[in-house]
Amino acid sequence: MRREGRQGVGTPHSTGEAGEPTWRDPVEGRGRRITELLVGKMTDIPRFEDISTRQRKIAELARQAPELGITSLNHHIDLDWMREAYRRTRKDGAVGVDEQTAEEYAEHLDDNLQSLLDRAKTGRYRAPSVRRVHIPKGEGKTRPIGIPTFEDKILQRAVVMVLEPIYEQDFLDCSYGFRPGRSAHQALKASRDELMAMGGGWVIELDIQAFFDALDKRQLREFVGHRVRDGVVLRLIGKWLNAGVLEDGAVTYPETGTPQGGVISPLLANIYLHGVLDAWFERDVKPRLKGKAFLVRYADDAVFGFACEEDARRVLDVLPKRFGKYGLSLHPEKTRLIDYRRPPRGQGRSGVGSFDFLGFTHHWARSRKGNWVIKQKTAKDRLSRAAQRIGEWCREHRHEKVADQHAALAVKLRGHYGYYGITGNSQMLSRFLTQVIRRWYYWLNRRSQRGKWNWERFRRMLAFRPLPPAIPVHSTYRLVANP
Repeated sequence: MRREGRQGVGTPHSTGEAGEPTWRDPVEGRGRRITELLVGKMTDIPRFEDISTRQRKIAELARQAPELGITSLNHHIDLDWMREAYRRTRKDGAVGVDEQTAEEYAEHLDDNLQSLLDRAKTGRYRAPSVRRVHIPKGEGKTRPIGIPTFEDKILQRAVVMVLEPIYEQDFLDCSYGFRPGRSAHQALKASRDELMAMGGGWVIELDIQAFFDALDKRQLREFVGHRVRDGVVLRLIGKWLNAGVLEDGAVTYPETGTPQGGVISPLLANIYLHGVLDAWFERDVKPRLKGKAFLVRYADDAVFGFACEEDARRVLDVLPKRFGKYGLSLHPEKTRLIDYRRPPRGQGRSGVGSFDFLGFTHHWARSRKGNWVIKQKTAKDRLSRAAQRIGEWCREHRHEKVADQHAALAVKLRGHYGYYGITGNSQMLSRFLTQVIRRWYYWLNRRSQRGKWNWERFRRMLAFRPLPPAIPVHSTYRLVANP
């Protein structure tokens, strides 16, 4: 069986499910697409405008009937739809349990897609087991990731293309994770802007324990069934939820959860948390609060902001009961209430709270004009984790040519800057660059007893082959979510 390839720290050459390069969090792998879709290997490429027109019709139908379930969807999924789903599917991902690569699948693409379509429509499709691997998460912990087969990814993408236009009419503005036209940087900007407008306040940092493993499948089916009543689509979702998990040579069938890493998993997670958290907070909780409040959620990461301490404590008390009702639990230590009020004039930052969200620490600091503003910097654990991965890479590749090592490290640095390179984070970017240089120098000196490097020789090499400078590449202050 093929092994999962190692992923460098923050490479911009990594791709999203549509096969396009993606800037993302180099540690957690989260981010947004930034370039046009690339065309896969196929003979008759469908016109994207045709697929887009059909998606707009689905969206309009969902918008006109916000309380009704849509019964007829699978007729949209035809061979052209499957070709577009193939085009949007990542081609360089790890292989699933069948070890079939994208290149092998493309050798008889139309025949394979037609067979897949027929099996999906007639109910003969059997969702294959998901291969599970574990990636480092920090503090000695790992994150389980499920890897479907390439064919399963195509079919999941085809279903996502049908469901997304429906749920984009239902999802609220507080949700930013894995949605078209939305990104982690926009979630960061929203949380900062809301807190600045309130002059700070009280923040609840939310941490759901093992969300993808604990998600209640029955409750998820109920949430999906409120809006989707197409038998073919519901049957496929049920098969994916009940698919086995292959780990250490054994297949298990968990009673709860959905494998994190599947193409459809982010959408299902958003549907679940929309019902559990977003809609509940916006429609049931906020009208009962005394002061202003907001929620910003990116996938299973979320922060609440409150102008009134009493409101914050009331919500914090009821959150465990709300999540427990749906089979979820909150981390007792990481879910916490933070006094995040703006420091008084003439007072230093001592004793002022801070919180972490999406890999950034949000803290109060002085602007150039001397005013208190909220700044965002790379969280210490993310910085140390990324630096550690760079060190491991340098150790494993220390015998390669210096020019090749330089080229790879430059790519990793640009990937890091692509996510963490926001206005106000220059100091942490420089710190990361320094860590990269030190680790590279250390492992170059560990190659052999011959050809030792001293700092002077190393500096001359860096002058000839400079690494990308630690300069922010974009500003979150100018980001605006697409309507």
